Amino acid sequence: QVQLVESGGGLVQAGNSLRLSCAASGRTFSSLAMGWFRQAPGKEREFVAAISRSGGSTSHVDSVKGRFAISRDNAKNTVYLQMNSLKPEDTAAYYCAARTAPFYSGFSDSSKYPYWGQGTQVTVSS
Repeated sequence: QVQLVESGGGLVQAGNSLRLSCAASGRTFSSLAMGWFRQAPGKEREFVAAISRSGGSTSHVDSVKGRFAISRDNAKNTVYLQMNSLKPEDTAAYYCAARTAPFYSGFSDSSKYPYWGQGTQVTVSS
């Protein structure tokens, strides 16, 4: 069983930055492809970014490209989401997710991730 614990959320003004972290345990971290998803009130959960097991491949949803960056440190069993130039529309609960499937097989599909964290709230004020 994989346990995921997110941290780093908070309240920030538009234009500022936050870095989310997700610490994993229960399985060899380098065997897990990782993803970040978010869910705003009244909206469906949406894909934000994903990273392969080695960190050599990443993908970001168009709305965050150039502003957000996913990365991982396999020595620290942690995946990060650096969020710059935050906008009010980025306000949501952000969730870390993990899976053992190959990176390119449905990395943006939340149903393909069996392991989830509890979420961390990001609120961006205008």
